[in-house]
Amino acid sequence: MVEEAGGSVAELVRRVAAEAEEAWKHHAVEGAVGPDTPAEIADALVQIEAESAVELLTYLAADDLVFPSSERRDRTHAHRAAERVVRLLGYEVAWYTNITDLSPRGRAWNSVTRHTFDGVVAGAGDQFTVVLLQVGED
Repeated sequence: MVEEAGGSVAELVRRVAAEAEEAWKHHAVEGAVGPDTPAEIADALVQIEAESAVELLTYLAADDLVFPSSERRDRTHAHRAAERVVRLLGYEVAWYTNITDLSPRGRAWNSVTRHTFDGVVAGAGDQFTVVLLQVGED
């Protein structure tokens, strides 16, 4: 989602998360809960550098959080698109994610939805905010 800047990053991530939860509600584990407020989302996010944003945007666009060996899209194309998004928004803007580890031996994140798997990257510039969210269930 790309939107004119308005509201905090956490508010926009919560809005995107609510849309994903609605679209994927038939896949969610019954009774599963997750963050419901922008404050809870803000607690789940960590600030990252632009280079890390490119890496994570590429991962979320090309790879599958649920099945890491499954490629969703062409990685080279995803990387070019991620670089372009970061360049257009600006390398000096604030970037955030809930992902804390994507090492080959494990993956870790702070939940931003009620889904078992979720990963988000958000960048907030002067005029626009970009949010990329992937959710999944196994």
